Amino acid sequence: MKMALLNPNLNLRLPLTAPSQSQQQLSWRCNVAVAPTNLGTRLGFGSPLSTCFRVRCNAAAQAVNVAVGSGTPVRATNILVVGATGTLGRQIVRRALDEGYDVRCLVRPRPAPADFLRDWGATVVNADLSKPETIPATLVGVHTVIDCATGRPEEPIKTVDWEGKVALIQCAKAMGIQKYIFYSIHNCDKHPEVPLMEIKYCTEKFLRDSGINHITIRLCGFMQGLIGQYAVPILEEKSVWGTDAPTRIAYMDTQDIARLTFIALRNEKMNGKLLTFAGPRAWTTQEVITLCERLAGQDANVTTVPVSILRFTRQLTRFFEWTNDVADRLAFSEVLTSDTVFSVPMGETYNLLGVDSKDIVTLEKYLQDYFTNILKKLKDLKAQSKQTDIYF
Repeated sequence: MKMALLNPNLNLRLPLTAPSQSQQQLSWRCNVAVAPTNLGTRLGFGSPLSTCFRVRCNAAAQAVNVAVGSGTPVRATNILVVGATGTLGRQIVRRALDEGYDVRCLVRPRPAPADFLRDWGATVVNADLSKPETIPATLVGVHTVIDCATGRPEEPIKTVDWEGKVALIQCAKAMGIQKYIFYSIHNCDKHPEVPLMEIKYCTEKFLRDSGINHITIRLCGFMQGLIGQYAVPILEEKSVWGTDAPTRIAYMDTQDIARLTFIALRNEKMNGKLLTFAGPRAWTTQEVITLCERLAGQDANVTTVPVSILRFTRQLTRFFEWTNDVADRLAFSEVLTSDTVFSVPMGETYNLLGVDSKDIVTLEKYLQDYFTNILKKLKDLKAQSKQTDIYF
């Protein structure tokens, strides 16, 4: 299905349903945002949620109220991490546990269980954002939701990143969640032609208009992603894919993102804020490759993909219904290979959070630590291999 793009200048206020007379005692937790029919239609998805789901959320909220008693407080340390097995999500879980939070992780049913989360001390609950009926039970007894989830590459973007997030936010509203942390993308409001960025921007608006106490955090890029993209291929003498575009990205260590997130979470002055987290410096693809080459002590086999090829491929995939999702993701790739800078000055944010910029890991330090550790391990393995070659 082709997506009609939303005009970001439209005023999309979201009405709330009024509680009935019998629900007056639950009004603080049962005012559910109406399904964003207008917003969903403009995105080309139609109304994402049925009335049946909203009724189910209300019923779940009433059941919780009967079970625990009206007005029973939920501890502020009770959090639910959505997308806990992802690059950022697992760092959020690790940081939360280290700081003494009671962590519940929403994880899709999967052949390989997320046992490492249980080993760390978190509670794992199975649910799927693409199946809204599985969501309400995961929110029982939760104070704060930290939403790190995103769809898998093989999934339509709308399934998790739009319909799933709308369902989660509506249910969080119904269940009386006290705070919601949402991760978005830097400059998402400036690229309505890119479906994923447009959906992120629309989700920001939907969350704001829902009335839930929230913090939105826009991110530029993860340092962790550079390991598989550049560092490992260089060490294994495989091709490294790059582009000829001068895009600059201020990558940030996900451990720093997690640390700043919990500082913001505990600061009541951050409620309702839109924050952007960026690393100390913005890097081009070629600069990252050059840094990896220096630290690895060997040259990279770089295969350059011209931006024009990406544009042509995107247009080609638009001709076929079954390749539309590929085209949508190529649209995001095209933004990342344009003359764009994904970075912001962080001085004001550091001041708001009481953070010293010297405590933020630089890309040089991050990659240096990685290469030092991995090269030492390779050296040790080589030495052990030589020792086992001796026969008596």
